[in-house]
Amino acid sequence: MSRIAESELVINNRGAIYHLDLRPEELAGTVILVGDPGRVRLVSNHFDKIEFTAQHREFIAHTGNIGKKRISVLSTGIGTDNIDIVMNELDALVNIDFTTREIKNEISSLNIIRIGTSGSLQADIPVDGHVAGTHGLGIDNLLHFYRLEQNDQEKQLLHSFITQTQLHGQSGQPYIAGASSFLIKHFVKDYHHGITITCPGFYGPQGRVLRLGIRNPNLIDNLTKFSFGQHRITNFEMETSAIYSLGKLLGHHCLSLNTIVANRVRKEFSKDGIAAVEKLIQKVLNTISENI
Repeated sequence: MSRIAESELVINNRGAIYHLDLRPEELAGTVILVGDPGRVRLVSNHFDKIEFTAQHREFIAHTGNIGKKRISVLSTGIGTDNIDIVMNELDALVNIDFTTREIKNEISSLNIIRIGTSGSLQADIPVDGHVAGTHGLGIDNLLHFYRLEQNDQEKQLLHSFITQTQLHGQSGQPYIAGASSFLIKHFVKDYHHGITITCPGFYGPQGRVLRLGIRNPNLIDNLTKFSFGQHRITNFEMETSAIYSLGKLLGHHCLSLNTIVANRVRKEFSKDGIAAVEKLIQKVLNTISENI
């Protein structure tokens, strides 16, 4: 194994990876990702014990226990650029020896579960409902910097998506990756299942118009109407496709779970999104502590 240079893997003075400020022993095998740094405490408030906390920029981490289950919760901030940092540094913490700077002979897999907020793209998926993304379909460009290969089903799905929505060319080439079958089987009851679209922004890329005109004014209708066999698009947000795709490449089990705070078809927004997110947090932690 070749040594990874200091400029490529940045380790700080306390032996922690640069952005997340975590050392390998400070990370649990099950990791909950949240976008909002303030949501980290909402999750760790349910821990029986918090053994470690760290904060660097928007990345806040708490590691603790629920019963005998050790869990880390980490804020990512918004967007796939931040997910690029988070996923690569989480992987480095478990699969690179920080002393020798070499990739370990035995590769470990993390369980990585996103608890996020999202907008529904179907009238029957209500505000305050919960969605488990079967796939993350990215209309950003992050994964074009990596060697992501699509299987035959994914290629067919992407071809149908591009044909039906005309989302290519000016907005880049979409990519897709599936959720972990190991994880998603535990999140079925009371969850809507479908494709989660990941956008590179909140306004124009998600079809919102304030003062600027957008190139694709029919975006919401095109996404809502898309179908491929049993697949449909349930929601969109700004992180899932990067988590799923980088997780696939790195060998981790990933799942994105989202509280619906806006229904873009019915033009509704949650009256108490905090309560809806809290409900999802409790559901997820119960499932993790009992089944994962």
